[in-house]
Amino acid sequence: MLGTHRNFVRPFSSIGIGDVASVGGKTAALGEMYRTLAPVGVQVPNGFAITADAYRAVLDDNQLWPRLRQLLEGASSANVEDLARRAAEARSLVATAPLPTELVDQIVAQYEVLRREYGDDVTLAVRSSATAEDLPQASFAGQHDSFLHIVGRDALLDAVRRCFASLFTDRAIQYRLNNGFDHFAVALSVAVMKMVRSDIASSGVAFSLDTETGFRDVVLINATWGLGEALVQGLVEPDESYVFKPTFNAGYRAVLRRSLGRKASKLVYAPSGSAEATLA
Repeated sequence: MLGTHRNFVRPFSSIGIGDVASVGGKTAALGEMYRTLAPVGVQVPNGFAITADAYRAVLDDNQLWPRLRQLLEGASSANVEDLARRAAEARSLVATAPLPTELVDQIVAQYEVLRREYGDDVTLAVRSSATAEDLPQASFAGQHDSFLHIVGRDALLDAVRRCFASLFTDRAIQYRLNNGFDHFAVALSVAVMKMVRSDIASSGVAFSLDTETGFRDVVLINATWGLGEALVQGLVEPDESYVFKPTFNAGYRAVLRRSLGRKASKLVYAPSGSAEATLA
């Protein structure tokens, strides 16, 4: 493939919901939000996607496919210790594989774009996004690793390698085995975006319907202090608000119900020099 230019990186401004096969459901949604909401004044963090083709190129250029297939050939969810050994070796192979030079150049070029936009000290969230992430019959959300508060070029490239390697976490392999997915039919994209400093304020999750009943005329908002991972992992009891869409759209008071959570703990950044926080 020498002499052939391969385009591995796409800015959020060029990504939409139709790009799931290339960048995964998570990143496709981020791109759609950036493209549609940023122009009307909603502050969506900018970023870029490292495509699934980049993941495949890492395996191609380092000739990893045969060894990975050999490792996973006899994996069984019934033998947890053996699966963990195979998974660890698979992750090590991918995490230590050199990234193609053209991929490194493209990542660094987009990183410089973010530095010009947000400043030289911009911190990043580096998030895994599997191409089979949210299917009608299965959800891969939470199976792979993401990394917060990444600072600098070298840390970014290392986080990208670790995201690629996390396609082979114990839980991801076991999930694919249990649901009948081919390990090599799923690829991994990576979203790189400006880190939002919710550790010094608050974070939350908004659902476009009532998650308990499926009622579509409300927006359910859960919120807590600090980083959102505490909320996602169920570590805190959040504040909760129900917003009624019809009255909101008509310009009237729209909060149907509001409850105050205990929020007994708060997730913040680790001290400088510590290992980066990892999202499960």
